Amino acid sequence: MRDAYANTTVRATLAIATRTASANGTGVDRAASGAMYQDAMVIVHTGTITDGTHAVDIQESDDNSSWSSVAAGELQGTEPSIVAADDDKVFIVGYKGTKRYVRVAITASGTTTGGVYGATVLLASPRNAPAVHV
Repeated sequence: MRDAYANTTVRATLAIATRTASANGTGVDRAASGAMYQDAMVIVHTGTITDGTHAVDIQESDDNSSWSSVAAGELQGTEPSIVAADDDKVFIVGYKGTKRYVRVAITASGTTTGGVYGATVLLASPRNAPAVHV
């Protein structure tokens, strides 16, 4: 089974919403349904951004409770800071770390009306295939 459907799945971490304040996404379990995904990629997708800066911070955890920012050396690409010029864009950042859980946290500043965006985590390369889709 070398197809994308059998080897990847997607989990939401930050629901699509209009945001004017900082927010923490939901933790995504890389061991989902016993699959033990070896690879993860964060995808941030925007709608209309009207003002402010929305800094994306990818975080990791061993227990889905205590979170820390992922070191730059454990990322592929750069965490974006979303601004009004970023309407309808997709930002992709790879995660090379070894922690079980990952999530997106947003620090919003200078917002009045904010912007619409959300984030998902693409999990790939399960040790126990096929991938589980829920």
